Amino acid sequence: MSVASRKRPSSTSFDVIIVGAGISGALMAHALAGKALRILVVDRRQPVRGSTIASTAMIQHEIDVPLHVLAKMVGEKKAQRVWQRSARAVEELVSLVRDLELKCAFERKHTLFLSGEEYGARALQMEVDVRAKAGIKAELLDSFTLRERYGLHRHAAIDSAISASADPAQLTAALLRNAKVHGIEIAAGIEIKDVRNTDEEVVVSTSEGEMITANHVVFCTGYEFLESIANKSQKLISTWALASRPRLKRPEWLDRCLIWEGSDPYLYFRTTPDGRVIVGGEDEDGDGAYKDSSKVAKKAKILVEKLGDLTGISIGRPDFTWSAAFGVTPNGLPMIGNLPGMKNVFVTMGFGGNGITFSKIAADLISSEILGHRDADWDLFPIH
Repeated sequence: MSVASRKRPSSTSFDVIIVGAGISGALMAHALAGKALRILVVDRRQPVRGSTIASTAMIQHEIDVPLHVLAKMVGEKKAQRVWQRSARAVEELVSLVRDLELKCAFERKHTLFLSGEEYGARALQMEVDVRAKAGIKAELLDSFTLRERYGLHRHAAIDSAISASADPAQLTAALLRNAKVHGIEIAAGIEIKDVRNTDEEVVVSTSEGEMITANHVVFCTGYEFLESIANKSQKLISTWALASRPRLKRPEWLDRCLIWEGSDPYLYFRTTPDGRVIVGGEDEDGDGAYKDSSKVAKKAKILVEKLGDLTGISIGRPDFTWSAAFGVTPNGLPMIGNLPGMKNVFVTMGFGGNGITFSKIAADLISSEILGHRDADWDLFPIH
């Protein structure tokens, strides 16, 4: 999964600088590749070494805030457009992986959204109805069907088909290697410390005191960002995850599905092609909790018990456990657009639990802006 990179950029001037060599930066680079632009992707780490490798890569069109709830927050039409764009992004990722023949354990999946303490059977019925109105197909399963088909004991669930899973590190590395084929430069071990506008250009300064200029700069740095880019509408959340040993005994249907629940904190899980079960959840407010090593074993134990209680799957001792932070916003939507007060500086943040899906949307919206043709959905994810 290594990606060859330079220790220093070949020039001090580019058309576009993309800050961040994770999945967001990789998708941004792909969106701008082949357009006769001099592009630099820069990261303070080696490529694919940030929060991307902590992703459980459940690539869903369903976002953290259900459509019927989002409609009350932002209005029905806008909420419909958000969900439609999210569904479109997943389908475009499917085509992207297929067309480029990327080796990243990519699989189409169904999603089961289980009723829980926060969203019960009645809320799920309402959700199916509003999705149908938005042209997004979903099937409500009652408790009997859910039990007979999947052996799960919940009051209801929503079954939808617009989802996928992947190995996030392999996907990112494959996209970055493809970008290099198109002449995009990748420099690692370089930290961007500041960004400023001049009359005609954007200037970034590095921790080594060097200045690099560009016509456009795009920050794709996940939950890590310069102080000047921080936004009060975003808060950081800590989360935990684990992976079982390979070839774990599990029900056959699980290999076809991503599962999550309408509770807070919620449980989510999926399988991998080699038969591991990946489980995540137990989120807590604050970006510091995930750094507490004493919590890892405790959270893993809770996740293992919750999975066992729901499915009967016995994980035993996980092969891997990890924790990470991610940014969320009050309405569950990312912030994608121009950095307020700066010209030709773009930022993406607040991806919540839909990092890869929202990263694809951000890449499309911002690349269109840079290339001079505004996307019709540019207004959906404003930076407050």
